[in-house]
Parts: sequence; structure tokens; C-alpha cells
Amino acid sequence: MRKLAEIFWPIIGLVAVIASFYLLYHEFQGESVGAEVWAALKAVPPSHYFFAACSTLLAYAALAWYDQIALLHLGVRHISWVFISMCSFTTYALSHNIGASVFSGAMVRYRAYSSKGMTAVQVAGLVLLCSYTFAFGNVLLGGLLLTYDPAMMQRLSGFLPDLLTNPATARIVGLTCLGFVAVYVFGSLLHFKPFRVGSYEIVYPRPEIMYRQLFAAPAELIGAAGIIYFALPETGNPGYIAVLGAFLLSFSAALVSHAPGGLGVFELLFINLMPEVPRVEVLAALLVWRLFYLIIPLLAALVVVAMFERKKLVEKLRSVGVDLSE
Repeated sequence: MRKLAEIFWPIIGLVAVIASFYLLYHEFQGESVGAEVWAALKAVPPSHYFFAACSTLLAYAALAWYDQIALLHLGVRHISWVFISMCSFTTYALSHNIGASVFSGAMVRYRAYSSKGMTAVQVAGLVLLCSYTFAFGNVLLGGLLLTYDPAMMQRLSGFLPDLLTNPATARIVGLTCLGFVAVYVFGSLLHFKPFRVGSYEIVYPRPEIMYRQLFAAPAELIGAAGIIYFALPETGNPGYIAVLGAFLLSFSAALVSHAPGGLGVFELLFINLMPEVPRVEVLAALLVWRLFYLIIPLLAALVVVAMFERKKLVEKLRSVGVDLSE
């Protein structure tokens, strides 16, 4: 069954990418996309590129905070912030680009954290809690956005069934999400018993862990959406809240598709969620997002991995008595 799942999800991701590229092709058929996108990229002010870079730093700092929160939950306090940050950065830079189904973040984390004395069980717990923190951020931000502006779902009219784009339905979904967050918060504060769903058990964390999750989880999404917001033109820009809502919906769909980097899936949804901005300019902003959030971190992560593996190799050779000075 496990082998079947390992084959099934990559196939689903590939189908999603192909279908999305097919739909994107029809979206831009007849337009000189290359020249127009390049012109849109050059039109972005240097200051906006700077703010996009700052947003990227915020997103990856929040991801490092995920790991630190999980380590606190596990009672692991001997690992430095620098090591945690580098491990988290490398993990997410690789998994965001390659896809979690192909190259699990658990593998990278285990390789790094085991060198600091952590066991496989501890690393598995860390990965699980980081994933839960991310999901918690989606539920919290999604609940706030849908409750505050339920009409944003109407941007997907004609793309999704009317029932799902109806503002009343969207507000109910938003309030339901906030209800789950409230139960989680009170469960932590009042020390509720673990919540069971079949064979799964959800243990409410200590309040000091829960408080950190409340800020860390949304911060990553806020930073990542900020990259696109600053890359969009001022004319027709719907505002940060609308961009954040569009990013949340598109990014979540891309993750569910299991497509590496959400390729194609993310672009297709986001373009349809920004009808007031010229499509070519939205595509240019998404290319800036891919450059800052995916490509540059991936290149840096490969350097970090190479340096780490070289260090471990040198240590291994020295431990068996190989003289490297010759």
C-alpha cells in the first residue's frame, strides 16, 4: 500500500502540472508573453525588489521558528539558533522546489539533527509538529480572511461551483476555521485531554508553544505573499489583503497537487484570482516570487548541503586515520 502511495502522488502531481500548463497556454494564447513579461519585470522599482527580498527573509525566518518551536516542544535546547536556521532553510528550499513526495524534508532534517544527537523518533516528531504549525497558520489566516472579506471567494466565480464562491458560505467556513483555532487555544490553556481521530491522537501543546505558533505560523505566509504584493504594479493592485487571500488559496492548492514547487497549479489559480491586474503583469510578479522564494534559496541550499557533507566526510576520514594534509 505504501509503495502504491509513493507512485500515486507523483503521478497526480504530474497530471496537475500538465493540466495547469495546458490551461495557462489557453490563458495566454495569442499574446507575446515573453516580451511583455520582461517589460513588466523591468518596470518593478528597485525599492520594491528590496521589499520583496525583505519579505523573503521574513518567510524563511518564520520557517526557522517552526523548527525552534518543535525543538522546544520536544525539550531539545542544546542546538544553536544558527544551526536550526541553516537546517530549516535547507530543508524548505529543497522540499519547496523538488516536492515533499519526492524528497521528504524528514530526510534532510534527520541527516542534520542526528549529527546533534537527536534520534529518528525525535526528528519524526519535529517534522510532524512543523507540518502541523504550517497547517495551523493556514487555518488561522484563512479563517480571518474569509470572515473579514468573504466576498474574495467570488474572484473564483466560474472557476469553482457557486456554492463555494458564495460570500455566506465563505463566512461560515471562515468562522468554522476560527472555531477550530479557538478550541486549540483553549485546549492548550486548559490542558484538555488529547483529541483522537481514529488511530491518530492530537496532543494540545503547552501554552508557551501555542503562543509561538500563533505568531510564527501566519508570519511565513504573510512574508511569502509580500513578495508578490511588492512585485505587482501599483495600477490595479487590489491591496495586500486580497493578494494574501489569493496566495493562501493558490499555495494551498499547489501543495495538495504535490506538483514540485506547485508549478503551473499555483500560477493558474493566482492569475484567475487577480482579474483587476493585467495577466502578464501578474505572471511577472509570480516569476519574481519564484526567483526570491524558490530559485535563489535552492541555489544557496545546495551550497549549504555541499559544505555540510564535505565537513562530515572530512570528519569521517579523520576518524579512520586518513591524513588529509598530504
